[in-house]
This record gives sequence, C-alpha cells and structure tokens, in this order.
Amino acid sequence: QCAARIPEARAVLDLLEKCPEHQKKGSFPVVVFEGLDATGKTTVTESVKDALNGVLLRSPPACISQWRTIFDDEPAPIKRAFYAAGNYILASEIAKASTQAPVIIDRYWHSTAAYTIATEINGKVQDLPPTHNEVYQWPQDLLKPDLVLLLTVDPEERVQRLQRRGLEKTKEEAELEANSLFRQRVEESYRRMVNPACQEVDASPSKEEVLKTVLQLIEKHCAL
Repeated sequence: QCAARIPEARAVLDLLEKCPEHQKKGSFPVVVFEGLDATGKTTVTESVKDALNGVLLRSPPACISQWRTIFDDEPAPIKRAFYAAGNYILASEIAKASTQAPVIIDRYWHSTAAYTIATEINGKVQDLPPTHNEVYQWPQDLLKPDLVLLLTVDPEERVQRLQRRGLEKTKEEAELEANSLFRQRVEESYRRMVNPACQEVDASPSKEEVLKTVLQLIEKHCAL
C-alpha cells in the first residue's frame, strides 16, 4: 500500500518476493549477536568472523540498508515492516552462506521483535506481555540460527562508549539514552525470547576476554 508513496518499498518487496519461502540452513553454524548499540557487536562479530574464517552478515542486509534512514522516519508499522522484510531477505543470504562457511550475524529477528515490543508497550518492565506470550516466539517460517548471544554492558559504560564513538545517534538510541524505562523494556524483551533464547554475555571486559568467552560458547553449542 505504501509503495506508491515510498518508491523504495516496491524495491524491498521485489527482493522479498525473490526469496524462496522455506529457507534451509547449510551444514555450517549460524551465530547471531544481539544487544543495544555500543555493547561491542561490531568489534566482536568482526573478531569472531576472523577467528572462525566465517562470513559476516548484518540486519538489515546490505541490499536494502541504504534505505534504512527513509524507513526510520516512517510511522512505526511501516518501519517495522521494513525491518521484518529485511530479516526474511537476510535469511536467504544466510541459507546460501551457511553451505560454505560459519555465518556470523550482527542482529536478526530478536532485534526487530525486542524494539517493536518495547515501543508498543509504555510504562515499566512489568507492563510487558507475560513471559510465555507468543510475541517472544521465533517465527515458524524464518530460518533459525544455532546460537543467539546477547551482549550486555552496564548502562553508564554503554553511554560512555557511545560518547567516545561520537557518531550521530539513531532515533532509537536517543530514546534509549533519554528513557531508561524504554531501555529496560528492550533488554527484558531480549531476555524473554525463546526458541531460540538469547544467551547473555557480559561485554564489559577487554575485547580479548569477550572474544574468548564467545568462542567457548560457540564451541560448546555449535558443531564446529
């Protein structure tokens, strides 16, 4: 419906229509890294990709990420549709890449779901849908990763890292900083995800220590 007003929406839908309906994972492990901005996802995913001689993919995928700023300015339903479509387009890239090498992913479905839930629900963590609500379930028709790692750091440390980076904040990042309740809702939503659940990793220590912890978890949970 919005394709007439947003030409890029048609391009996203065209890419989505080209994706096979049921994506199958290859024989190599697929590991997703989730977490708020400045929890170290970029550094860790690059390091893990090098350590495992793997492929690094991101959500939204490269083929649509140039339109991200356009959709970020749209009303919430259109914005979320863009990110949801991006996950299904990414799934087709994961299916292909995982036949050749381990696949490391910087954000996937859990990000889309956690931010959507936290945006739709106002108030405190207690106001979120109850723990076993279906909103925390992985979609049945979306390719599932082998392992999801949630990087967390102390809120004050995270803000300091953001300030050191000096990058322009996304709307969501500005809200995370200004609204501690929103941040708490996002983090709690991540923790309630199931099938697969997120395994938390404290990303406060040195890059070397975090990488060591992450590689141990991958070795434990994935057939390498």
